[in-house]
Amino acid sequence: MYRRVLWSAALALIIGVAPIRAEHVVWSGLIIAQNDEHPKPIAAELAPFEETLKGLFGYNQFDVIGQSKKTLINGQEDWLATSKYFALRVDARGVDDAGYNLNLQLYQEKELLLETNTKLGQSSPLVIKGPQVGGGQLLLVLLIDDELKDNSGAKAHHGHRSSNKIMSAWRRVARMFTGDK
Repeated sequence: MYRRVLWSAALALIIGVAPIRAEHVVWSGLIIAQNDEHPKPIAAELAPFEETLKGLFGYNQFDVIGQSKKTLINGQEDWLATSKYFALRVDARGVDDAGYNLNLQLYQEKELLLETNTKLGQSSPLVIKGPQVGGGQLLLVLLIDDELKDNSGAKAHHGHRSSNKIMSAWRRVARMFTGDK
């Protein structure tokens, strides 16, 4: 009896101490933002925050030129989002309660344009303004959306709760840029 209680206590300690991390799907996109007389509909991944993007960057069209979906299991994964001329290399370097620690490298063909370390949180999409491209602007967008599928045959699906989290985060970011309270 004593041995069974001791094993139960040891198991409870192991389960209680072991960090439990849920898998997350990260969507990474290379976006060309520009103004067009007849803008095309926005990509499904960007639709929940279309008005915020327009307000922040002043463009009316956002074309996804490269993208990637990656399921993060242990926070040590790496992946690429590529287009014809640009590539975004993402190297996840661990996870903590605040989110994923990422090293980002933006390449134009083989030339490194940008390297930075940043954090991607569950409720805080990441948008980085890149170089001017023609009459537009390159944007790097990363967001966690657990409802995206990590296989090429699946379509993106945005649930009501997920979109609300993303919209709330975007509104906070927009208020920081515009100074609204």
